[in-house]
Amino acid sequence: MKRKRFTEEQIIGVLKEHEAGAKVDELCRRYGISTATFYAWRKKFGGMEASDAKRLRELEAENARLKRIVADQILDMSAMKELLQKHW
Repeated sequence: MKRKRFTEEQIIGVLKEHEAGAKVDELCRRYGISTATFYAWRKKFGGMEASDAKRLRELEAENARLKRIVADQILDMSAMKELLQKHW
């Protein structure tokens, strides 16, 4: 998996610079990112503060954990159904 070069706080800082009036091309050149990356960041992190980004990361991790739990439960249920069908 590719390592991230920028933290959420740094990304929000770049977006704040843009809101303050800096041009997209100038920011992309200064930070070594593409314009597509900038607009993807703006789509994901636009209007957020650093604390909001931290909360988003925590919620995404919790959501992934819950999805794994549900998948394990579904697997257990299907195994039990299969076992009961064979027994009778």
